[in-house]
Amino acid sequence: MAYIIRIKNIIDPRGKMGIIDSPQDLPFKIRRVLYMSEITGTRGGHAHKKTIQGLICLKGKCEIYTNNGQERKIFQLSSPEKCLILNPEDWHTMQKFSEDAILLVLGSEYYNPEDYIKEESKNDWVWKSC
Repeated sequence: MAYIIRIKNIIDPRGKMGIIDSPQDLPFKIRRVLYMSEITGTRGGHAHKKTIQGLICLKGKCEIYTNNGQERKIFQLSSPEKCLILNPEDWHTMQKFSEDAILLVLGSEYYNPEDYIKEESKNDWVWKSC
């Protein structure tokens, strides 16, 4: 199931710097990086066969809905100090973006359209809000 990790920060008079060493801080080696901005709707709507993802809201805020077939959770991302880890089985949508939101996505695999699972699991769910 999806979970949050804390990002290390170094703070000095010049500002704050978040640091992620892969794979020491992440459960995967980073192979793909993308970011979303000026988002006007819902993104995602899929799970993966193989890809693990790390989501960081660098600016603004958004909501991530997840469903692993056993449990549904909603995560609020509003700090660049949090990274939401999505396992391959975590069907997810990214939604309710603030106007200024910038969402960074780190992926364990290169893009492969065969890795995507579009159907959401329809098991009896347990709701949890995080």
